[in-house]
Amino acid sequence: MLRLSKKADYALMAMKHLAEKGGASSTSAREIAEQYDIPIELMAKVLQRLVRAGLLVSTQGTRGGYMLSRASEAISLAAVIEAIDGPFTVTACSTEKHDCEQYGKCSIRFPLWRIRERIAAALGTVTIAEMAAEQVAVAAPVAHAAVVRR
Repeated sequence: MLRLSKKADYALMAMKHLAEKGGASSTSAREIAEQYDIPIELMAKVLQRLVRAGLLVSTQGTRGGYMLSRASEAISLAAVIEAIDGPFTVTACSTEKHDCEQYGKCSIRFPLWRIRERIAAALGTVTIAEMAAEQVAVAAPVAHAAVVRR
């Protein structure tokens, strides 16, 4: 099963949160952690990784916090996931190490590499802006349904 790590989940939640807030002001790690019931220490580590990857900028001080480093339309899910978990892999032989015992005889290596490339490409086409807009699109029909039922 393909699955993101919890840290990658938290990173995507934080990035979406910051995109929804816009670029008006910075947001603290504490605010994001409390909003989603994530331990503050873990959220701070995730946010610092995103800063090191150049996806966020941080400011110190009482009005400090985190902001997206560029427009949310310019940040892909792939970039966020790779910043937290490293290069995306689907099998042990997806890396450059080639330390699998079956590497030389493997008959599925190349098809799996192609699948990995397709998944990575798909993640590269979805932006944080799209994720932030998604909730609005999902919430709108619910709100509309409530109005119609009254």
